[in-house]
Amino acid sequence: MSLHTLPPVSSASFRYSAAEWEARVDLAAAYRLAAAQGWHDLLGTHFSLRVPGEPNRYLVNPAGYFFEEITASSLVKIDLEGNHYSDSPNGVNPAADEIHGAIYAARPDIQAIMHTHSVNGTAVSAQAGGLLPISQNAMLVLNRVRYYDYTGSGLSAEECQHMADDLGDGSILFMRNHGVVTAGRSIGEAYAVMVRLERACAIQIAAQGRDSLVEVNAGVIERQFQRGKKIYSDTHWSPLARHEWAAFRRKADRDHPGYDR
Repeated sequence: MSLHTLPPVSSASFRYSAAEWEARVDLAAAYRLAAAQGWHDLLGTHFSLRVPGEPNRYLVNPAGYFFEEITASSLVKIDLEGNHYSDSPNGVNPAADEIHGAIYAARPDIQAIMHTHSVNGTAVSAQAGGLLPISQNAMLVLNRVRYYDYTGSGLSAEECQHMADDLGDGSILFMRNHGVVTAGRSIGEAYAVMVRLERACAIQIAAQGRDSLVEVNAGVIERQFQRGKKIYSDTHWSPLARHEWAAFRRKADRDHPGYDR
């Protein structure tokens, strides 16, 4: 197969269970939406989603293709040991196996992971104070935030375990001087949390370097922190970001036809 073409899609959905095909379509939509947000970094970042009914296997993008090229049938299925169960001319980015596999192994509750090197997210990851409680967006996700110190590209199995340990029970990991990870119990939750985080980081970068920042009352920060714990929970009005993701899927249908091939 030429390096200039994606794997064939003519056989499409009938090769997969209905549940796996829906997961593939969801993940492909996330890639297309992220491309439109400018969250890609050449070929270097990746999102994944566990295969329904196969907790030790997950879907990830094939190496060598932009986010805007990803389709449901081009996604690669791999397991937590890095074995491949679908074809790809270039395999997958080794970092995808390293980062995603470690988190999935440590957190059975996590179903979807997104890793980006976005400008705003990476800029905040490089700041000593990390994400600051200077906007509503930031305060609502601060309860999820954890930090991991940069050790260079190419992570050993031991270092991957350290990364998963640093994420702990959180769902946002700032990889210092590197990028960010969001994790969710659904692709919708992981995506919606990334949207909130990106907005919080953009506000922080925009606000710095001008006038002194207004400090929010500690009591207000704590109330927003506690409120943020409820977002996307089973008792929230939008558990697993169900309503946000339905809206994003409609947007993908309008703006990015073909992702569901």
